[in-house]
Amino acid sequence: MAKPVLIILHGALGSQKQLKPLEDQLLDSFNIHSLNFSGHGGLPLPEKFSIELFTNDLDNYLTNHHLSDVFIFGYSMGGYVALNIAQKDIRVNKIITLGTKFHWTPNSSQHEVRMLNPKKIEEKIPVFASILSKRHDPQDWKEVIQKTADMMIELGQNPVLDILSFSKIKIPVIIGRGSEDTMVTEEESRNAANQLPNGSYHTLLSFKHPFEQIDIKELSSFIKSSCFN
Repeated sequence: MAKPVLIILHGALGSQKQLKPLEDQLLDSFNIHSLNFSGHGGLPLPEKFSIELFTNDLDNYLTNHHLSDVFIFGYSMGGYVALNIAQKDIRVNKIITLGTKFHWTPNSSQHEVRMLNPKKIEEKIPVFASILSKRHDPQDWKEVIQKTADMMIELGQNPVLDILSFSKIKIPVIIGRGSEDTMVTEEESRNAANQLPNGSYHTLLSFKHPFEQIDIKELSSFIKSSCFN
């Protein structure tokens, strides 16, 4: 019997390679697919980043690989992209998110953008700057940050997902949030789950937002149980 297809999507500033440890934990249960969104993981930088651009990346991937009836796990921004495509795409079976921010306003986007300052990152978190440099090579990681910040400002002014969007997503969706996540609130996560016709909310204890600080084995167990139950 063929394994079900699971697509795993990275978050803002992330890459396909970043999710490799999770992929390794899931290979026994799924046929895994992953991709870099435009401008990430060394791909050419587009003029601007947007949720629609990344949704189109996913749409093209599904088409080019002849995939249907897929499960999607979206981390952070990847979850937002997954939900966006699910409004109109019948190829998606079920979505699991973790650490996806739904409450986008001018104030909340400005708060997030304040943390996306390349100069401060180099000064205060040089290890992270080095990681980003290698992750997005040969592209300039500082440009990746700037385009991400611009996208967040745009999201704050014009959120892509709203109550009407959620009403169009009929498939099962599990909204996951780490109990120690300081970027995403429990309130916004529960609200999103409640607005989805077939949504539910799940807390992962002791999980923080940064992917590298997540217990990969526990996350893989959460994804497996979410897909098969």
